[in-house]
Amino acid sequence: MELPGALQLGELAAAFAAVPIFPLFDTAYFIVSVLYLKYEPGAEEMSRKSPFASWLCAMLHCFGSYILADLLLGESPIHYFSNNSSVILATAVWYLIFFCPMNLFYKCVSFLPVKLIFVAMKEVVRVRKIAAGVHHAHHQYHHGWFIMMATGWVKGSGVALMSNFEQLLRGVWKPETNEILHMSFPTKASLYGTVLFTLQQTHWLPVSEANLIFFFTMFMIVCKVFMTATHSHASPFAPVEGFICPVFFGSVSGGHTSHHNQHGHSHEASYQPPPPVKSKEELNEGTRKRKAKKAE
Repeated sequence: MELPGALQLGELAAAFAAVPIFPLFDTAYFIVSVLYLKYEPGAEEMSRKSPFASWLCAMLHCFGSYILADLLLGESPIHYFSNNSSVILATAVWYLIFFCPMNLFYKCVSFLPVKLIFVAMKEVVRVRKIAAGVHHAHHQYHHGWFIMMATGWVKGSGVALMSNFEQLLRGVWKPETNEILHMSFPTKASLYGTVLFTLQQTHWLPVSEANLIFFFTMFMIVCKVFMTATHSHASPFAPVEGFICPVFFGSVSGGHTSHHNQHGHSHEASYQPPPPVKSKEELNEGTRKRKAKKAE
């Protein structure tokens, strides 16, 4: 019974990995990506003042991962824009989300049950891009593990790693929002996922690529749909990271706290409270004394 079940699961994973992502899944990917752009502060006003800048930002949200991956592998960063069908489809999605009369298209795709479907479909594309990035890098650098991981990571992280550059196009500069310093769940998941796909590609992980794509996609779908439905930003990796990171990398809370306390004590020592404010009766008494002195 176990062998037929395993064969059926393997066939399901193989069939799932063979499903084409264009145009259906790509459309969902573009819709969610442009929705996130519309949520950014000032994006709506920018689309009215400078439609071209808004379109450029939308293209970065949709194709930023391909641009970064091409740069890493020494290819033209605008190579993917030769795919006319994808660019036209992404442009149509951008126009409908920002300029559809009465915001009808935006209201439909941002309706939570519909949006959850698109979010799930976007994760299918994300995992495929990670696998394709690792495979592409492995084809050029057979023993370059770090090149494979870097390429798969940027393929899965999308515009998140280019967020500061995308913000500049919108006239915003927020260096504290650097994605490498403050990784979101998709960026972390893409990093962990590309490690798995690199191990699989180099035959250190005894599992087929189709099975890995299937199971990792299911994991990403469950996590992202749950986080979107509950409006949660908590990472599912937080409990494991909270246990492992202090063991291997130490904790900075103690030193930071003592440093802060030293500064706090020095600040308190140099700080002198202002003199107490005199009451109304004391002011009146002082006025009467001055008048008495003048009379004398």
